[in-house]
Amino acid sequence: MGKIIIIANQKGGVGKTTTAINLSAALAQHGMKVLAIDCDPQGNCTSGLGIDKSKVKNSTYEMIIGKCSIKDCILDSVLPDLKVVPSSVQLAGADIELIGLNNKEHILEDKIKEVVDDYDYLIVDCPPSLNVLTVNAMTAADSVIVPIQCEFYALEGLSQLLYTINLVRERLNSDLILDGVVFTMYDARTNLSLQVVENVRKNLKQNIFATIIPRNVRLAEAPSHGLPICLYDKKSAGAEAYDDLAIEVLENDNKTVKQEDPKKKDSGKKSGIKGLFKKSK
Repeated sequence: MGKIIIIANQKGGVGKTTTAINLSAALAQHGMKVLAIDCDPQGNCTSGLGIDKSKVKNSTYEMIIGKCSIKDCILDSVLPDLKVVPSSVQLAGADIELIGLNNKEHILEDKIKEVVDDYDYLIVDCPPSLNVLTVNAMTAADSVIVPIQCEFYALEGLSQLLYTINLVRERLNSDLILDGVVFTMYDARTNLSLQVVENVRKNLKQNIFATIIPRNVRLAEAPSHGLPICLYDKKSAGAEAYDDLAIEVLENDNKTVKQEDPKKKDSGKKSGIKGLFKKSK
């Protein structure tokens, strides 16, 4: 059975979709069969993996409201081992359309059951809000990864997200766990990023990934080309960071890590962040 991981944070602009795209791609490059499910009406995960949203026939919207199955939505991406369930702007109205439905929090869970055995990982990109789509994703998920931007407002809203996770755990999905918090947009040129990371690690009593995602121009450029960073610029600091994150996820799940390059990576020397912090559990 595949592991269902949702990427969630109701605060926008924290690298949530960037993490969904590039973690999915990095896992696929390590030999995992991955299904990326775009539950964000903006559809940036869809376009970031090379799919033209205007040509999508069946999306998460049609799936959620019962017009099609999840198998009808699955499309190929730019990587052979990475498939995508695309989103559409119509998904923004799903909250209203689902009002009054029984078990509306379990719709995504029921749909995913049809394909969960076909993949090693199912990565769900959630909208930047705590709405019925996010609750659906939490109900279906095995675990949550929370991206946090390296800025002084990093903890803003996090307590509400953790409260929601605990509420879902109590009432809808007792097996839901927090895989961890991952720091994003780290700028090694400033003391601010270092101070924020140290402050959050000191005060946040949650799992924290050792990998820190740097602020990287190539990482920001990649979505406009419909490519994950591992295909757009595999030697960039952003590509190496997401590869490190994928390796952490695989090692946490006791899965064999497929290393394409046996030479030791030097991303830490270039970015100045790898190995600065030990993993917090």
